[in-house]
Amino acid sequence: MAARALWKGAISFGLVHIPVDLYTAVQEHDLDLSMLDRRDFSPVGYKRYNKKNGKDVDWDDIVKGYEYEDGEYVVLSDEDLKRANVEATGTIDIQAFVDAADVPLTYYEHPYYLAPSKGGAKVYALLRETLRRAGKIGIATVVIRTKQHLCALVCMDDKIVLNTLRFETEIRDSEDLKLPPVSLKSAGISDKELKMALSLVEGMAEEWDPSQYHDTYKEDVMALIKKKIKAGQTKTLTAPEPERKAPRSSNVVDLVALLQDSLGKRSGKGAAKATPAQDEEAEEEAPAPRKRAAAKTAPAKAKTAAARKPAAKSPTARKAA
Repeated sequence: MAARALWKGAISFGLVHIPVDLYTAVQEHDLDLSMLDRRDFSPVGYKRYNKKNGKDVDWDDIVKGYEYEDGEYVVLSDEDLKRANVEATGTIDIQAFVDAADVPLTYYEHPYYLAPSKGGAKVYALLRETLRRAGKIGIATVVIRTKQHLCALVCMDDKIVLNTLRFETEIRDSEDLKLPPVSLKSAGISDKELKMALSLVEGMAEEWDPSQYHDTYKEDVMALIKKKIKAGQTKTLTAPEPERKAPRSSNVVDLVALLQDSLGKRSGKGAAKATPAQDEEAEEEAPAPRKRAAAKTAPAKAKTAAARKPAAKSPTARKAA
């Protein structure tokens, strides 16, 4: 089945005009769960009805409107929304070109594919290769349906991807979050801990292969559904288990020990093992109480060994022998 364009218009920057079509780049695979009435497990539906007379309303009879006063509306057709700004509704207007790394990930929202319309292939390819060679992304504005979006035009392989961006006012301030300091010293992280963490990352590093990742939770839920069907428990509501109190844990965490254990578990999967130098560093990083305990037990062991060792014979005894 051929893909259906969500939007038709053109990319514009300077005097360049590229006719393009917009296509969705993602597809959802959510669990399709229906809402049921728990009394008889009948499906619960939504009704479009006239709030004044209570009668049902067909889609063909529904129009958009803006409430400018309580109970008073301005009716707006699709043509009205288009005429408000014809250029904005039909143009992806590039405002600037920036480095991709300068746009934080929190701004990215939803990806779309852009494909050239009739007669736009050459100019499309020109923009694509220009973005690639320059190492830049285009920051633009576009109106999709009834909302204006900030967006980024990104060169990806043989296509241009339009990724809608959030406006700055939509990003929440993070000042209220209790985050650890940026510097290692202030965060209480030693160089040894950082080196071992880097070894763990290097051991787990691999080529990006999206095909190996999938929604395992959905598979587990589907397995549970099949299990309930097989057991004849299709109408059984499982009661929640009582919440278990989390065990109290110490605030003191031996990061080196945790990292060593992690490196050991990864060693069977081709992960990098800790070097002798790192092992020595880990020993040096061992908690002080253990060292003191070892120091206390050393004299006791020495006394035990001395007691077990036979006493040396005197010269007279050796002669008699």
